[in-house]
Amino acid sequence: MWKTIIRRVLIMIPQMLILSILIFLLAKLMPGDPFTGMISPETDPSRIEELRKLAGFYDPWYVQYWHWISNAFQGDFGISYTFKDSVANLIGGRALNTLWLSLFSIILLYLIAIPLGIYAGRYQNSWFDKFTVLYSFISYAIPTFVLGLLFLFLFGYKLDWFPTNGTVDVQYTLGSWGYFWNKFYHLLLPGITSALLGTTTIIQYLRSEVIDSKTQDYVKTARSKGVPMKHIYSKHIFRNSLLPIAAFIGFTITGLLGGTIFIETIFGYPGMGQLFIQSLGQRDYSVITALVMLFGFLSLLGSLISDIIMSIVDPRIRID
Repeated sequence: MWKTIIRRVLIMIPQMLILSILIFLLAKLMPGDPFTGMISPETDPSRIEELRKLAGFYDPWYVQYWHWISNAFQGDFGISYTFKDSVANLIGGRALNTLWLSLFSIILLYLIAIPLGIYAGRYQNSWFDKFTVLYSFISYAIPTFVLGLLFLFLFGYKLDWFPTNGTVDVQYTLGSWGYFWNKFYHLLLPGITSALLGTTTIIQYLRSEVIDSKTQDYVKTARSKGVPMKHIYSKHIFRNSLLPIAAFIGFTITGLLGGTIFIETIFGYPGMGQLFIQSLGQRDYSVITALVMLFGFLSLLGSLISDIIMSIVDPRIRID
């Protein structure tokens, strides 16, 4: 198992290298540059050209790429032209907010999805099962930005139950109990929205697996021996039904870390997703390339985590 993990990590190196080249070239193909927004009737065009030359925008692409990737291996992703700060510091300041939001969303997602999927499959065709199926279809059909805007208007502006932007109010002192509670209060609404949208796949997989497991021979054998149904569900069906969920848990974790773009933008939550949208609008190449590289790395890491979790949950599966 450890040999395979090391081999998978080594394979990730050329994958990240190819990804970095593609990201760098695509970023360069984007129209405009960070200095385009500085052009106005009062701006001296020669000054803009001078800034572009100093930034190395007129060097051959492979020269620009070599400077960028060699610095990136040293933890230097350049300077943000928009925020006037190093990209590493900028992402580091936003990453913790995204981490807390993703962690809360993941916990809430599984607290909602697992009971709904298990009980819907166990009591198939009951009113609870029909309600769960209807909920899954609705949550699957609603786009992220639609539900986000709806929740923001209803619970943020109309009912005024939750804050509508930021991570903490300015009047709280760092380290105080009020500060941490207010920070948690700010991530409730975006976290709930993200969790509700992510439950559909897990509910459907669990429901289908439970329904399928009820007809398996090992369940019939256990029932013929007089084993109570609650023990059959808890010790047999539930464990086997979790296998598809375990296969996707790595992607779920890393997907939430890198996929909160719409949620953070809608709710004004200053995380990596919001930073990515802001950087796209400002043509801030250094931030864009660093974030896409990070999201790509998280996707590869999610695949590895899923394989490891699968081997732990199902003893029949081993990575050799």
